[in-house]
This record gives sequence, structure tokens and C-alpha cells, in this order.
Amino acid sequence: MNVPLLDLKAQYASLKSEIDKSIAEVLESQHFILGPKVEQLEKAIAAYSNCAHAIGVSSGSDALLACLMADDIGPGDEVITTPYTFFATAGAVSRLGATPVFVDIDPKTYNIDVDQIEAKVTSKTRVMIPVHLYGQMADMDAVMRIAERHKLIVIEDAAQAIGAEDKGRRAGSIGHYGCFSFFPSKNLGGAGDGGMIVTNDAARAEKLRCLRAHGAKPKYYHKIVGGNFRLDALQAAVVSAKLPHLDDWTAARQRNAQRYDKMIKEAGIPVTTPAVVADRHIFNQYVIRVSGRNELQAHLQKKGIGTEVYYPVPLHLQECFAYLGCKSGDFPESEAAAKQTLALPVHPELSEAQAHYVVDSLREFFDKAAPAMAGAQTQAGRQ
Repeated sequence: MNVPLLDLKAQYASLKSEIDKSIAEVLESQHFILGPKVEQLEKAIAAYSNCAHAIGVSSGSDALLACLMADDIGPGDEVITTPYTFFATAGAVSRLGATPVFVDIDPKTYNIDVDQIEAKVTSKTRVMIPVHLYGQMADMDAVMRIAERHKLIVIEDAAQAIGAEDKGRRAGSIGHYGCFSFFPSKNLGGAGDGGMIVTNDAARAEKLRCLRAHGAKPKYYHKIVGGNFRLDALQAAVVSAKLPHLDDWTAARQRNAQRYDKMIKEAGIPVTTPAVVADRHIFNQYVIRVSGRNELQAHLQKKGIGTEVYYPVPLHLQECFAYLGCKSGDFPESEAAAKQTLALPVHPELSEAQAHYVVDSLREFFDKAAPAMAGAQTQAGRQ
């Protein structure tokens, strides 16, 4: 049986007429850059995220960059974030000449360990970027308390968490900014790159609209230096067609995750399943934790099951960040997660039969591995 990590072809087939119609409207209008389709999506995402403003941008990566630019972050400034995330989180900081300052993760949620943040705050700290990893929100109450004490800006990296909630609050609505990605693999994905920034600050929203168009207002008059961060209308058309289905897809992901939890527990399979601590985990990924991760991944690949390792090298050990002076062992929880985690298929189109096949394949791996592991333990005991 073939079980893809993500089945975008099946998703498109179910919405083909809606997506094609929305794209056709853009083609007929010949209005490709910003315009009515982007404005329509901005209003819808703002409402969905319980925010006053939404600004369409070219990608989730550019969303982070634009937010930092909007608050004039640059050389001499420090930005606190996690080393266990996609590169763009810290990459945006470094591109502006600011310094990423890493804080280790909570091993249960893989989000930033809020108990370790305050020790990293210095007189140079300007921003915190908590990441809502895999679709579950970080502890924003603690983050905002620290931000208030030290007068810090908070940018929620919610690229994997649109619609996630904690204490009734949507991802992106709590900090000064929230950043979403419409990369095709996200729960709400486009047909290419795209992103959105949400905020409840009118002045920041207006500056972001200026920044995304080379800092021009009006056209050809530049008071600030911005970038080409505009969301194009074709991407907005695709995302707009998908948005009404997002809650149903989230519910399907949650059902698939609960099914995995139940089957893995009943089968006694020795892996750690995701911990759910927030009100609404949207399961952009269903990530298990296991020793012998690489061997398990190879086994599942042979069985036709798609998996992914997010992320095999934590940011503090990436070559481009060597100048920060970090070394192996500095962030042990992030390093352990990088070696032990594996994402299984959890997409809305996953069938019950496919889920059973995944779990049966997990069981098969550990049934075969158990004698070898026992033998290794026996041999170790003799030494």
C-alpha cells in the first residue's frame, strides 16, 4: 500500500471546480498583483484569526522579515527564538544584521521552553519569536508576561498553526504580529509561495502595507526602504477557495491523530505520541519520538509510507550560524528531538485503512527489532 505523507492531488480533485473558478476570475480580471482577490483573502484571514488587520505577503519567510523591518530591527539588536524550527525563523533575523539568541525547547511540545527565556534577555534584546510548531501554540501567556516586563516585541511564527487555539485565542492574535505561510504543504496551502501577517495594531499594519511594496506610499515615493513582499492574486485565489474547508480539514487531522494515538497505545508500540496541551492542536504534522528513528524511517519507506524528519540539524549547529559560537550540547532537548522525531502521514485524506497500515508497519518494525535489541542488551551485560 502507498501512503503519502501529504496528498495534495486528492485535495485538489475534491475542490477542482472551486479552485479553477477562483483562478479564472483572476485571469479574466488580469489583476495579478494585490487587488480585489488579495483584499478579499486579507479580510477573511483577519476574521478567521480574530485580528483587526491582515497583510498579504509573498511567503511566510517574508512575513517574518517584514515584521522585523516594521520595528526597525537591525545590527546591535538581539532576537530570542528557538533552534528547533524551520530556518526562516532565525534566517530573517540574521538577514537584517540582528543576532538570533536561542532558547531550548520543551521536550513534550517542541515549542520554546518559556522557563528558560528570561535568562537570555539582555539590554540588547528587542524581540521574541515563539514558534507554534507542528500546529500547537506555544505558552503565549508566559511569553507575553516576559515581553511586558522587558518591553519586547512579540512575533508569533504561526506558519504551521493557522486556526490553532489556546484559551480561546487564535494563533497570531496575541503578539504584536502573527505570521502565516501558505506553502503548499501547510494546512491551508496555495499553489506556490504565499503568506500573511496579522496584527491588531493599525499603525503597524499600515507600515507593513508600505514595506511590502518597496516602502512606497504613494507609488514611486519612498520614505522607507522596503521590499517586494506582495502576495499575488493567483495565490490569493487558491487560498480563498480552500479557506472555507479549513475547519473540516482540521477536524479530519485531529481524528486521524486520535486514531493513531489509540492504535499505537493498544498495540503497545514503544514510541512517544504527540502531547496535546493547548485547546486546539491543528496537527500540521503528527510527530512521533523514537530511538532508532533512521532505521524506522527506512523501514517505513520500504513499505511505501511517506515520512519526514523535521528538523535533522537544529539551527545552532547549522554552518551559517557558526559565528554565534554555539556547540553541540548547548541545547540538548533540541538536539535530541532532531535525532528522535519522525512525522507520519496525518493529512485529511488519510483513510482508516491507510492509518491501520501505518500502525501495522510500525508494529512490524518493532517486532523485528525487539530480538536484536534484547540480544544487544544481553551482550552489553556480559561486557
